[in-house]
Formats: sequence, structure tokens, C-alpha cells
Amino acid sequence: MAETDHTKDFLDSLAEAEAEENEALEEEIDSEEAEMDALRAERDDLRDKFMRALAEAENARKRSDKDRREAQQYGGSRLARDLLPVYDNLQRALDSITEDQREASKAFIEGVELTMRELLNVFNKHGLTAIRPEVGDKFDPQHHEAMFEAPVPGTTAGEIIQVSTEGFMLYDRLLRPAQVGVSSMPKSSN
Repeated sequence: MAETDHTKDFLDSLAEAEAEENEALEEEIDSEEAEMDALRAERDDLRDKFMRALAEAENARKRSDKDRREAQQYGGSRLARDLLPVYDNLQRALDSITEDQREASKAFIEGVELTMRELLNVFNKHGLTAIRPEVGDKFDPQHHEAMFEAPVPGTTAGEIIQVSTEGFMLYDRLLRPAQVGVSSMPKSSN
């Protein structure tokens, strides 16, 4: 029986050792699972930060592309605005020429007209287009500047009665409004 007690003690100590080993393995597994959970959380956090940084970089690229396009299109607006009086003066000079003067100074006048056409070609090349309202057109505050109002018989209120200077657009932006006179003729009541 001593052998049976010895076997029983041996089996009990073996069971205890196995239980301790299982407990140690479970603690190690729990520790590894906790470490894996922490690594997953860190991975998810880093993935989120990476995606945000990627989105921010894309937004910055789009902003810089937009800024570059605007600078390219509208960067010369000051120069264009400064050239408008040159255009106005050339136009006034051409408008004031009489037929007698045209015959007497034909070559000179043709040179001025060629200069005017070249200036207009440069304007068009760089997105500068004229706003040319006509007498009788409706006043548009988005493109016209009213220099005066006057009651003119045969017109209606808000109708353009005189064009002082042409306006200009730089692509889709107003560079200078056309300066016009506008009718203030009240509507007649019949």
C-alpha cells in the first residue's frame, strides 16, 4: 500500500504541477492577448493618423493647385487695369478722327489702328474681354457703373442712354465696370 500512496502522491504532485503549468500558460496567454489588444489599438490609432495625414496632404495639394491657377489667371490684373487708360486714350483718338484727317494722315492712322488691334489681341490672349453695352440696353449693376441719371423722353427707367467708357472682365472677374448714363424716366401711367 505504501506503493499506492507513493503513486497517489506522485499523481497528486503531477496534477499540481500540471495545474500550475496550465495556470502559468493561461497567465502568459492572457498577457499575450492583452499585448495583442494593445498592439491592435495602437495599429488602429496609427492607421487613423495616417489616413488623416493623407487627407490633409491631398487637401493641401488641391489648395496649392487652386492658388497656382488663380495666380496664373489673375496675377496680371494690376497690369491689365493699368493698361486700360491706354486703351481708352487710343479709342478716343480713333473716334475723334475726321474723314479729312483720315485722308491726310492715312499711314499714321493705320498705324494707330494696328496698335489698337494688337492691344486687343494681347488682351484676348490673357483673358481680358471688353464689356460693350449699347444705348437702349438694360442697366446691369454687375457689369455697369451708373455715372449719371437723366429723364430722357422715349426711354424707360433703367435703360442705358449713354456709354462713357467700356468695361472689362478678366476671365470671370469684373476688372472695370462699363461707365454709363441711365434713364430715370418715370413710367407713364396711361
